[in-house]
Amino acid sequence: MSLHPVVAEVTERIRERSRDTRAAYLDRIQSAVVQGTHRARLSCGNIAHGFAACGEHDKTALRDGHAPNIGIVTAYNDMLSAHQPYERYPALIREIARNSGFTAQVAGGVPAMCDGVTQGRSGMELSLFSRDLIAMATAVALSHDMFDGVLYLGICDKIVPGLLIGALSFGHLPGVFVPSGPMPSGISNEQKSKVRQAYTEGKASRAELLEVEAGSYHAPGTCTFYGTANSNQMLMEIMGLHLPGASFVAPDTPLRDALTAEAVRRSAALSKSGEDLPVGHIIDERAIVNGVIGLHATGGSTNHLLHLVAIAQAAGIALRWEDFDALSSVIPLLARVYPNGYADVNQFHEAGGMGFLIDQLLSAGLLHGDARTVAGTTLADYAKVPSLDASGKLVWTPVSKESGNRGVLRSMAEPFRVDGGLRMVHGNIGRAVIKVSSVPDDRLVIEAPAVVFHDQDEIKRAFDRGELNRDFIAVVRFQGPRANGMPELHKLTPPLAVLQDRGYRIALVTDGRMSGASGRVPAAIHVTPEADDGGAIAKIRDGDIIRLDAQHGTLDVLVDAAEFAERAPAIGDLSTHQHGMGRELFSMFRRNAMPADLGAGVL
Repeated sequence: MSLHPVVAEVTERIRERSRDTRAAYLDRIQSAVVQGTHRARLSCGNIAHGFAACGEHDKTALRDGHAPNIGIVTAYNDMLSAHQPYERYPALIREIARNSGFTAQVAGGVPAMCDGVTQGRSGMELSLFSRDLIAMATAVALSHDMFDGVLYLGICDKIVPGLLIGALSFGHLPGVFVPSGPMPSGISNEQKSKVRQAYTEGKASRAELLEVEAGSYHAPGTCTFYGTANSNQMLMEIMGLHLPGASFVAPDTPLRDALTAEAVRRSAALSKSGEDLPVGHIIDERAIVNGVIGLHATGGSTNHLLHLVAIAQAAGIALRWEDFDALSSVIPLLARVYPNGYADVNQFHEAGGMGFLIDQLLSAGLLHGDARTVAGTTLADYAKVPSLDASGKLVWTPVSKESGNRGVLRSMAEPFRVDGGLRMVHGNIGRAVIKVSSVPDDRLVIEAPAVVFHDQDEIKRAFDRGELNRDFIAVVRFQGPRANGMPELHKLTPPLAVLQDRGYRIALVTDGRMSGASGRVPAAIHVTPEADDGGAIAKIRDGDIIRLDAQHGTLDVLVDAAEFAERAPAIGDLSTHQHGMGRELFSMFRRNAMPADLGAGVL
């Protein structure tokens, strides 16, 4: 199937926009290759430090310097369920490496925080910037110049984007991303959501809420809803950095271990074969566009309108929100996974998962099938499912052409929506993005008076006082990267959902982020410029009529233009967000953060 003309047009526009920056990036990584074998440049004292703690077998191999040495950059900790399975990976990887005639060493660890634990707490204000910190930590881990290839062990929200940005700074090295898989399905997401809303209304106790939360998040592995963590896994596969079908295989299973072993061997093969497949070449304009397409087709996390922009920038590629918007018009929604449906990622995987999704998009010319991958093939070879044969050998077989569950995953012939779930809106308030994949059709346009807040807790208090039983648009500002690190505003979801269920026409406008957790409530998020950077959102007053039109892509406050221009912006009191829980250490990040539409980072 020939490439869809809109996909081709957007890709070419990105390529042309990035011509100079991409060329400069490729020159840099080629220069690193030309300098020669890494360990061969080290002095005797350097290399002796590098293998001092190794066993004799590995020490001998590293002294000779002929076999590949694979670095491991790990986000392991045993507080995060998604990263706990990585505890035994280094030993497994070293064993596979030795048995295959090469070596592996843990190059370093990177921080891995959980938005689920810090949600609504001060620590969440470190979350977004932890992405850039992880990128820096990845660079520190690889700076010893001991490695011929790298295995990146990470799953969750900022960890995978941070690892990939760091990997791209060492883009001359081959690298494979190694997932650990989702936890088993627990209490259904629908049941959990109902108890959360009941608790918000005072109809469920804390004990009842904790019981349902613990029944949902209950075992090692990634949380099973389709948030940023699982969107990361989808992206790594559709962008060619996972092995085919690796994203959603359960942890601590024979198939998971076989895929990990193959990732180790594949990393070594890329390192010693001379194949032109370092990370910096795999992540090109085609891979970036494939990532955006995968995000649309699955209703993925809105956080990736920040992360994908930053990842692309790290590879010298200028991705813009306009590119997301243009692709959204032609990419159908093929998956419904909570919070955009009832199912979890295990049900998505069982229905055909990534192999089925990739096959369907390729069949319609909606992916760059010629994009290169760590498997040594192109993405066209990723429409396959991994399994173990009777002898325990890892094999891949073509995916079924029929979905295993049409309530979760559908073909191109019968999509859930004919367009993607992410759109850009713009107007006199600024630019923003909105996720519409689960917003009811009659809520795509909301026109209502503004109620202005400077903190998400203010909404909960107003809700509890009964002040929000009416049509309104909540404006929550001073939540951008420069103001307080742009924390996710998940506390807003239950009260706003309750109010919508009561029949009120409501929406949210914020310079903060929601990760798509707004679900059925229309939410224009990532408003740029943010309030703390001179954005017009700081001029909105209580009672101003705001019109959010996701159908036509507009976001305006309906105030006389001359009057609005003359208004003095509100000044947020951010003093309580500058210290405590380590926030004082991140002041440099806040001062230097880029706007949300350029990735909201400092790199």
